[in-house]
Amino acid sequence: MAKTFEDYLSELQTDMVAICLEYVGNQADAIYIYCSYEPEMYYFDVFYKINGKLVYKHKLNDAVEENEKYDTSENRQEAVLDIGIKNLEEIHKKCTEFGHEMPTEIKLIYDVKQNSLKGQYRYDLVYSNDDELLPDDIFDLWFEEVKKSDIEK
Repeated sequence: MAKTFEDYLSELQTDMVAICLEYVGNQADAIYIYCSYEPEMYYFDVFYKINGKLVYKHKLNDAVEENEKYDTSENRQEAVLDIGIKNLEEIHKKCTEFGHEMPTEIKLIYDVKQNSLKGQYRYDLVYSNDDELLPDDIFDLWFEEVKKSDIEK
C-alpha cells in the first residue's frame, strides 16, 4: 500500500523528536520543537523541560546535578539543528509532491513520559512581513509563553 502524506509527515516529525531526544540521552520530561518556513528560509530549534525546568538546548546543564552533565558542544547542537532542517526541507518536498500547503510554523510538543506528540500548525506569515521579528524571536517568545504557562499551573 502506498504511503500517504500523513505517513510521511508522521515519520519526519518522529525523526525530529528522535534526534532531539537522543541529544538529551532520552532524559527529558518534554521536548518543544519549533520549525518555521517562510519564503526560502527554513528554521529549526528546540528547548526542553528537564527535572521540571524549561531550558534551551545549550543550557541543559542548568537543569541537572553536577554529576549528570550533558554534552552541549556546538558540534552536537549544530548536528541536531542540521537534521531538523533536513527533515523540514523534506516535509516541504512532501507538501509539494502531495499538493499540500507548507505550514509556515510547526510547534511540536513531545511528552516523554506519556510518549505523546502534539502539533500546532500555522499557514500565515509570522515574521517575513515584519521588519523587526526574526525566527529566533518567535522561538524565544514561545519559550517565554511556555515558561509563563508552567508557572501559572
